[in-house]
Amino acid sequence: MDTTFDDDDHDDTPNPVARLAAIAEAKAALAREESAAVRHARLNGMSWAEIGVVLGVSKQALHKRFGKAG
Repeated sequence: MDTTFDDDDHDDTPNPVARLAAIAEAKAALAREESAAVRHARLNGMSWAEIGVVLGVSKQALHKRFGKAG
């Protein structure tokens, strides 16, 4: 993902609504990518704890969010 936002004005993002929409789109894309990566990790034998270490969250949080992934 190459989209970054800071406090500077953005000539390529003409208004706050467009900027917020771009952020929402980026968040949704990242959530889909994370879900696919967790599913792939589980299918390749990684434990919830191992995935949690990599993502910086507890295994319980992962299992609650992605428990259907395997």
